[in-house]
Amino acid sequence: MIGSTRSVRVWARRVPTDLRNGYAGLYGIVKREFDRSPLSGDAFLFVNKRRKSAKVLLWDGTGLCIYSKRISDGIFSRIWGVESNQAICMTTSELALFLEGADIVSKLPISPDKFA
Repeated sequence: MIGSTRSVRVWARRVPTDLRNGYAGLYGIVKREFDRSPLSGDAFLFVNKRRKSAKVLLWDGTGLCIYSKRISDGIFSRIWGVESNQAICMTTSELALFLEGADIVSKLPISPDKFA
């Protein structure tokens, strides 16, 4: 599990991302669009246009990691209502549900808005 404590925040980009981006490209998006430090320990979620693939960028304390997943059946939930440059803050539990392909992530807020 990525970042198993509630103190790890997950920031999800609200627009589709070209997942050919690697460390430098995703790092740049986090700095430029999220106005956050990729080395903060927070996780950053990116999803491609077809919502078949996702990447999570995470500093684990010793290095920058990219976790990648391509869903085999169906598509990832659309966690954002409208596309905008403002990131969505999620918990690691919500990230886990999202990566499992759960639809509930897009329907209901399942945790308190602690990080706003």
